[in-house]
Amino acid sequence: MHLNNNSKITAVLGPTNTGKTHMAIETMLNFESGILGFPLRLLAREVYEKILKRVNPAKVALITGEEKIIPMNAKYFLCTVESMPIDKNVEFVGVDEIQMCADHERGHIFTDRLLNLRGEKLTMFLGSHTMKNIIGSLKEDVEFISKERFSKLTYSGQKKISRLQRKTAIIAFSIEEIYAIAELVRRQKGGAAIVMGTLSPKTRNSQVRLYESGDVDYLVATDAIGMGINMDINDVYFTSLKKFDGKKLRRLNLAEISQIAGRAGRHINDGNFGITGDCENLTSEEVELVENHKLESIQKIFWRNSNLDFRSFEKLINSLDERPNENFLRRINDCEDEKILKYFLKNNSKLSIANEKYILETLWDCCQIPDFVKHTYGHHLDVVSKVFKFLTSGEKRVPNIYMREQIKNLDVLAGNVDTLANRISNVRTWAYVANKRNWIQNQDYWLERTKTLEDKLSERLHEELSKSFIDKRASVLARGLKQDAILETKIKNEREVIIDGHFIGELKGLKLNLDFKTGALDTDIKSLKKAARQGIGPELEKRVNLIIKDKSLKLNEDFKIYWLENAIAQIMPGKNYLEPNVNLITDDILDDNSRNKLISFLNDWILKFINLELKDLVNLNKFKQKNNYVRALCYQLFENNGVLKRDSVKEFIKNLNQEDRKTLRNKGIKIGRYHIFLHRIFKPSAVTTRVLLWKNFFRNNLKLDPPKFGLNFLDSKKDLDQKFMLICGFEKFKNFFVRIDILERLFVKIIEKRVENKIKLDSDMVNLLGCNKDNFLKLLRLMDYKIEKMKNKNEIYFRYSPVKVDHKKKIIREDKKKDSPFDVLTNVNFN
Repeated sequence: MHLNNNSKITAVLGPTNTGKTHMAIETMLNFESGILGFPLRLLAREVYEKILKRVNPAKVALITGEEKIIPMNAKYFLCTVESMPIDKNVEFVGVDEIQMCADHERGHIFTDRLLNLRGEKLTMFLGSHTMKNIIGSLKEDVEFISKERFSKLTYSGQKKISRLQRKTAIIAFSIEEIYAIAELVRRQKGGAAIVMGTLSPKTRNSQVRLYESGDVDYLVATDAIGMGINMDINDVYFTSLKKFDGKKLRRLNLAEISQIAGRAGRHINDGNFGITGDCENLTSEEVELVENHKLESIQKIFWRNSNLDFRSFEKLINSLDERPNENFLRRINDCEDEKILKYFLKNNSKLSIANEKYILETLWDCCQIPDFVKHTYGHHLDVVSKVFKFLTSGEKRVPNIYMREQIKNLDVLAGNVDTLANRISNVRTWAYVANKRNWIQNQDYWLERTKTLEDKLSERLHEELSKSFIDKRASVLARGLKQDAILETKIKNEREVIIDGHFIGELKGLKLNLDFKTGALDTDIKSLKKAARQGIGPELEKRVNLIIKDKSLKLNEDFKIYWLENAIAQIMPGKNYLEPNVNLITDDILDDNSRNKLISFLNDWILKFINLELKDLVNLNKFKQKNNYVRALCYQLFENNGVLKRDSVKEFIKNLNQEDRKTLRNKGIKIGRYHIFLHRIFKPSAVTTRVLLWKNFFRNNLKLDPPKFGLNFLDSKKDLDQKFMLICGFEKFKNFFVRIDILERLFVKIIEKRVENKIKLDSDMVNLLGCNKDNFLKLLRLMDYKIEKMKNKNEIYFRYSPVKVDHKKKIIREDKKKDSPFDVLTNVNFN
């Protein structure tokens, strides 16, 4: 420890973005030698790399708990505050973020440097104005240099994450919150870089490069961002104003809020800070104080005696418990190293700790091993205990075999973000052990081994963070769009849409099906569509022209019109079932001119298609006839899809003369025994079209399908819809369905075969229906025919014998009447 009462002390105080650290670096390099202490390993490494570019590397050293690069003739030392070499005489000593003296966990270390460490010529403390009174209380002359912020800091209130602008840092205080917010930003904005104090320098630098290169526009960070990390940030937004400080969940004080918010706006660029998500509001008074950097002065700083007495257990504990002799100093309690020491001394029977100076010094050094993992306290105690035992027995070194076992278990690259981060934390523990002088066998090897493994795991963690929280595609597209860049669009295999090398979806017909992950938000879709609009528009226009030109369209049972197996439109109910409306299935990227051309073409196409398939049915609607009965019959036939029960229009039929019948026959209308129908609409394609149009118009029976084409007779065990089956051209007889045009042909055969009011059953009749003889006989009975079998001959006859019910509810056979209706049947004109 170097204390020189003749050295000059300077305190450079001011808010963030005032160039304090830069001033300290320049000042140190003006001296022959110097030490600069930083609150984070990340910062020490960052400044070390900057100075290497200006000074001979042989003169620059880096000292942190887990990493030591110390050339033999080093003159400049960049360190974490804990690792500052207090036994070196250098001309310059600087401590950054000196307000950390008030930190609940590490404050006593900073206070020790404030009180005891001096440069031979200049000592410089850098930090907040809140430390002015404390530094002024030192019993030495201090020159104060006040630094004003280069840019203005303004409160911008509350905003949703989806509305945050690029170059924004979003602050959270737990790993779970960091990951959740990063995932949300990935889905809404394309991705975010992650910055946490627990990241290794390599991972952190890789993440920062993603941000600074513009691959991502957002940063999700812990309060580590407040410690001198300089990046181009315009806005800082808090997701919470509470953090767990290792002991309890507490609200940030204004100094902490100001420190973090101050990262917004670098150099002369103004910055903004605000809140997002469920973060509580800042009061107007708090906002004013932060904006104007008028923070309450620190009244007390944490202290612990650093001049420990190792002569015995009791003397060591008493020296640790010593109280400060200055009013502005406050004894820090519950430090991790102190708790571990007291635990071991209390449980001395297990460890057999000798009450000797060297042993106690070694034990205290082991208690300084940081708990980087922080998840399992018992594991950390075990690590400290094992190292202590190795250092105080046998060769007084941690043996190679033990180190090999620990490192081997950690040298695994598989796993998610948490698993990899946990491995790195464990590697950092053994890197710390390897960096301690005279602690380990083959030290040079293990220094290199732990560094290599940390770098390897860090690289893998960076990859996993990027994969988890950065949608490279969305990020690249979003950046291109913001910069109004012309994005290169390719359509591969006439389907796959590639924009700037990124697959964004498939172009099916005239619809772009975007490729996005489950749970994607509207902003994902909007971003991809906006990117696609530039290149897809001309292709869609070209496809519209091809559709109109080649006309190779097809109407499917799902009511959609297909082009090259892709749906481009859908029919909807129109003014009647033969004149459906057409709705396009196209992307909204398609321009209005192409859209109008296509809808006009499809409206024309669907009408021509229907007219081709159902010409007779279409003509019914256009048929002009003066005869009211003919006109009424045509109207009923049109309304019922070309099929009518004869009984439903028997009054119209009675009033038709021969000329009327001829007119109807010329229109394709057949007047049969049971039905009036358009005989040409029972072709397979016509039935399919009629049923489809009928379903489309009435939007019912959507799950029903017409019988298989080629069937004339159907024996159904299911209760099929009678009206639907009639539209399909089948008449119902209990569980039998017979095609109505085949039924009329059967009637003709019956008439032809009738002899003396009886008809002989022959195979032609059965074959006409395509059923077996038993079902045919059952059908005849259902049609009111009586079956007669000849005893001496293998012949079957049948005759018409309808039944009716008299007023007394008695069944009387019609064949007992004098005149048979079959006599009338012979006079019926079947067209």
